[in-house]
Amino acid sequence: MGSLREECGVFGVFCDKTCNVAEYAYYGLFALQHRGQESCGIVVNDDGLFNSYKDMGIVNDVFVPERLRALGEGNMAIGHVRYGTTGATDRNNAQPIVVNHIKGRMALAHNGNLVNSFELRSELELKGSIFHTTSDTEVISYIIIEERLTAPNIEEAVNRAMNRIKGAYSLVIMSPSKMIAVRDENGFRPLCYGKLPDGGYVVASESCALDTVGAEFVRDIDPGEIIVFDGSEPRSIRDHCGKAPNKMCVFEYVYFARPDSIIDGCNVHEARSRAGAFLALEHPVQADVVIGVPDSGLDAAVGYSKQSGIPYEIGLIKNKYIARTFISPGQESRVSKVKIKLNPIPSVVAGKRIVLIDDSIVRGTTCARIVKLLRDAGAKEIHMRVSAPPFMNPCYYGTDIDSRENLIACHHSVEETAKIIGADSLGYLSVDSVKKIAYGVNGKGYCTACFDGEYPTEIPKETKKSRFEGKLSESEKNKND
Repeated sequence: MGSLREECGVFGVFCDKTCNVAEYAYYGLFALQHRGQESCGIVVNDDGLFNSYKDMGIVNDVFVPERLRALGEGNMAIGHVRYGTTGATDRNNAQPIVVNHIKGRMALAHNGNLVNSFELRSELELKGSIFHTTSDTEVISYIIIEERLTAPNIEEAVNRAMNRIKGAYSLVIMSPSKMIAVRDENGFRPLCYGKLPDGGYVVASESCALDTVGAEFVRDIDPGEIIVFDGSEPRSIRDHCGKAPNKMCVFEYVYFARPDSIIDGCNVHEARSRAGAFLALEHPVQADVVIGVPDSGLDAAVGYSKQSGIPYEIGLIKNKYIARTFISPGQESRVSKVKIKLNPIPSVVAGKRIVLIDDSIVRGTTCARIVKLLRDAGAKEIHMRVSAPPFMNPCYYGTDIDSRENLIACHHSVEETAKIIGADSLGYLSVDSVKKIAYGVNGKGYCTACFDGEYPTEIPKETKKSRFEGKLSESEKNKND
């Protein structure tokens, strides 16, 4: 595991007339940039003609004004921002994927991770399919196309494909005449839609993207639901609804999503504030000030402060132009970024007993560096509090934790971890409490497998990401010959 990475973000817009849909997609992806800073892409549909562009980098670097104008106008567009959890980090794996097939053309953007990707890919390769990427998104596209050969329409092909693909997937799909939004049966990843003032519709991973383009939130897409946008009122296909327990990834509320988003009926800021309050009840301490690690630790710090009565202060200033340290490809790079990303305010921390709130501890490297920054600024005591339980297990649903090897909690006790990071004490939120932070979620169910090992689906028999990555064994060489 090189690094812990975030989710991807998907966006789609459907209008009943030709307009600048590329601009809608641009601003929608900009609002979802926190979900992926590795690559991005937009596909515009102009009366069945697809015009697309994707590249490595963040939205405003990839889509400079002339590039955005070159996409032209249309009545539909879909877009994607990516952190790769399956497949290599290169331009080929950037999304959306565009496929031409005998029944027409299709574009697809995906957030999540399949648990049966390896089996499906092997099955397709044995039938002669040729893959151009190493991501499971291309597997999904092939399965849909295979079903489309006999299905009467694209939505029925998607409906049939859902019987074969397993795991986490929130999809936005575009055919020459339709836009389709899909959420897996467990609802692992968020997906919602809204209505534009002129009557068009927008689909997005988070409601904050709807707000950015001026769309009125309609509702979350239910787990297992397919919604078809084709010029009339949206049509809902619910054949897969209710077939599995709802298991929204609880880490969406802890870290992934933007605080101003509402996911499955719960405001993310409020969920994080509750996490901080629960943390104060579970791990009280005598201290002078509560500070949060920007950005996702701030809301929990406010909750801890309110519950404990310890004053909240801004004690760390973040350089807004530095990406999150989790995405750094190597240890040396992570350390150097922490040095320039955060700076303590000495007047807030000097001589103080501090409660330091963060959303998680993965390897402990970043946390140790922050503790040292505060020590150097004169902090008297540092009591680390984490608004999530310790990571103990791999995630198979889209978070890039594919082994226990580098998870500090798997190899050290809480007391040992506190010493490693240099804190006077350490406390994690309990699994029971993290399940209570979000109210109003469909079915009141969460996936907490990365904390407690209780997986909602069968776990993959084979987790090999790509047989073309790394060195081949002698048997594989012989087979490939």
